[in-house]
Amino acid sequence: MGYWGYYVVGRSEQPLAELDALAGAPGMVLQAMAPEGWQVWEYPSGDGDVGSMNTLARETGAPALFGYVMDSDCVVVEAAAPESGVWTTCLARAAMAGYLGAGEEGLTVDDYFLEPADAAARAVAWAAEAGHTVVAGPLLDVLTANPDPLAENLLFRFLDRLGVVPL
Repeated sequence: MGYWGYYVVGRSEQPLAELDALAGAPGMVLQAMAPEGWQVWEYPSGDGDVGSMNTLARETGAPALFGYVMDSDCVVVEAAAPESGVWTTCLARAAMAGYLGAGEEGLTVDDYFLEPADAAARAVAWAAEAGHTVVAGPLLDVLTANPDPLAENLLFRFLDRLGVVPL
């Protein structure tokens, strides 16, 4: 059985776990600190909700990102920034499709998440708001990759391509 849980990424002078936006996620563990106040916190949980990344972005005044890892197979990526707004995509799309199944409504991964090219464009804007100049190509590579072997690795590669948390 793989990992189930959240990674919370944000920029703040104080620990993210102490912010009101994440008050509903007790027991978060700091995983990484990066330049410019960027932090990555882990909230291992298959149930529940870590909070609102939109609220976190407003509270910190900086972009925020949540990665929900599902059994180390795939990752739901939710991102928000005060100016560029909210977007959602996933990493390891084929595995995510397996979790979504064919359902009664016949909805697919593309019905739930931004397609890779659109997600890459939104990620470029998110990174720009974070003060980083990035290009879509390397982000698109991660957005279309398969896990190797863990989806968590894709998430951290994505954060590296965003210029937030270097590998």
